[in-house]
Amino acid sequence: MRSVILPVSILFLALGVSAETLRVMSFNVRYPAPGDGPNRWELRRDLLLRTIRLKTPDVIGTQELFHVQGEYIVRNLPEYEWFGDSRRGSREDEHMGIFYKPAKLRVIESGNFWLSESPEMPGSQAWGASLPRMVTWALFEMRSNGSRFYLYNTHFHHTPDGGVTRINSARLLAERAGRPARDLPVIITGDFNAAAPTAEPYKILTETFNDAWTSAARTIGPEGTGSTFAGRTTGHRIDWILFRGPFKVLETETVTYNEDGRYPSDHFPVIAVLEQ
Repeated sequence: MRSVILPVSILFLALGVSAETLRVMSFNVRYPAPGDGPNRWELRRDLLLRTIRLKTPDVIGTQELFHVQGEYIVRNLPEYEWFGDSRRGSREDEHMGIFYKPAKLRVIESGNFWLSESPEMPGSQAWGASLPRMVTWALFEMRSNGSRFYLYNTHFHHTPDGGVTRINSARLLAERAGRPARDLPVIITGDFNAAAPTAEPYKILTETFNDAWTSAARTIGPEGTGSTFAGRTTGHRIDWILFRGPFKVLETETVTYNEDGRYPSDHFPVIAVLEQ
């Protein structure tokens, strides 16, 4: 009898198991700075919406998000909800807002901690940081199959002389993100203000986490993620998606979408398609 080799997708169906994909985006949306002139929030916010709609992420870790921006996004993209406190522990200033599709994902629990020597103290800062820096996290459940994963979203200190600050932040994040019980998968999104793969924070985090860019079966777009509103592709890769767990990275893309040379932010968003 001639043997028949079934495609993987058919084999999964025969076993009652389906491969599940998760589209994860990290996006520094740039805060609404009045001095941004033609790139200020009011003039680019709809372009940002179109960028998200184009790539249809299931979950987004944002940086530099102000509350007014988060509300605008979910008001105009009603398939998403979002949560997160600001780095001041309120609605003022920058949030590490996490957006997700409630049709696909359910939030089991969520919280924040600060990148300081007092992680539970809102607004705390340390190691020479000029501003509070923080992490917003959540435990998500996939509605399709009940599988769970943690997501941690952050924005590291930005100044050129802040190497020690970023190193200590990476150590704290690696320790906190390494805690989850039951060996659940973990995803980290963020603007780390440090160049992969040479910077020390990257080396610290990738001791226990994988880089979606280097793990991907296919990469699209430039490595550099700091577009400076000008589409620059020669900068460092400072926006990362990291993970731990049984994910296969089908594709990672640095999204350079623009309209007539106008960009949604001064960073390119990064999106990874994970399969579990």
